[in-house]
Amino acid sequence: MIICTNKMEYPLRSQCHRVQKQVMVNGEKERVSLLVMKKLVSRGSVDAVSQQMASHPQYLKSFLHTQHYILHMDGPLPLPYRHYIAIMAAARHHCNYLVYLHSAQFLRVGGDPLWLQGLEAAPPRLRLLDHINKVLAHQPWLTTCSHIQTLLKAGEQCWSLAELVQAVVILAHCHSLCSFVFGCNTDSDLVPLAKSPNGTPPTFCPFDAANGNANVPQSLAAPSEHRTRRRSLDSSCDMVCLKERIQKSQEEQERRDERFLQTQTLQQTDMEEEEEMICFADPSRFVTDADFCYQEFARRDEDRFQVLRVQDYSWEDHGFSLVNRLYSDIGHLLDDRFRSVATLPSMHSPDLKRAIWNYIHCVLGIRYDDYDYGEVNQLLARDLKLYIKAVACYPDATKTPVCPLSWTLLKATERIHVNLLIMEARLQAELLYALRAITQYMIA
Repeated sequence: MIICTNKMEYPLRSQCHRVQKQVMVNGEKERVSLLVMKKLVSRGSVDAVSQQMASHPQYLKSFLHTQHYILHMDGPLPLPYRHYIAIMAAARHHCNYLVYLHSAQFLRVGGDPLWLQGLEAAPPRLRLLDHINKVLAHQPWLTTCSHIQTLLKAGEQCWSLAELVQAVVILAHCHSLCSFVFGCNTDSDLVPLAKSPNGTPPTFCPFDAANGNANVPQSLAAPSEHRTRRRSLDSSCDMVCLKERIQKSQEEQERRDERFLQTQTLQQTDMEEEEEMICFADPSRFVTDADFCYQEFARRDEDRFQVLRVQDYSWEDHGFSLVNRLYSDIGHLLDDRFRSVATLPSMHSPDLKRAIWNYIHCVLGIRYDDYDYGEVNQLLARDLKLYIKAVACYPDATKTPVCPLSWTLLKATERIHVNLLIMEARLQAELLYALRAITQYMIA
């Protein structure tokens, strides 16, 4: 038996954490977080995008972890900058869903409402990103070392290399997410606009459960719960009781997570009219050179635009190490996303999934010398190729791309799987072009 005194309270609490960590190894922690996410999705407590992805919970966990990291965790860019960059990226594809969502989050983290009047109202440093945002969104093969140099040597408004890398990751993440939003027809869904007291950011992210953080703010727990927990820590117990309390605590945590999100959902309807008008601003306010759009990258243009050959610059051999060095840990998170989507259980054959991935890279100017592109025409029907190209390259052109007839018998999870492949292939393509340009700048 362990006799616990006041002086022993802290060591025993530390022991609880160590035991909890040990108990949850070998997939237990992952199982609990995925279980929580499934329950939240089934109750309609998460946003529309996550509800679509929830049919593939393993991938959803990886996606939310990455998104939470780049938008909320430690990084060189202040939080308002991150959400404003996300607004700029979503606006290039006129994605109302993401523009509204990040406008609301921008205000919650203390962003200046005047910036939401349009791009001209934003600070000069943010406006400098407009060109690379435009190029990455529509013709990423045009990204060159000169674009990087312009941003890093802009006098008083210059960007640091670390800031630029985080900005590029956010831009590519949101551009590719626009493809998923339009591919799944999510853009027509209403966006819940939560409001935090005094405009301060919430202390708990609704998707922390998927990121391995199951801590609910202290203020949300009932006083009696605090007292009960304190007394149990102050009493004597053996290791068996300790493990039982940990399991019980996990179950109680799941219930508190659900209650908290339900409360947040109700609070989201309490939005002032002025703030609501700002959040529902026209995405065109954040777009310049609206005529700039996707153009065909044909092989006849190889002399004008250099094809990015994966044998010369790949994610595995070049992009991963560079981005991970300049923006700590993001390389691992992104790599986990790419691996997760590639290993999702699917009725599609590995050859078909590879054909989809390589076809998207091909239309964006990326070639694999060891791949027979004749397989693309053999494995992908014409209507499916048209759909993939539209969602990957100009998702907002049709708003709601027509589902190919050959898909009518497929399960919704399979169609979502294809949209996930499109999103991740596009994300990697944009990152490859941007990181290659940064590499060229660094060695110049």
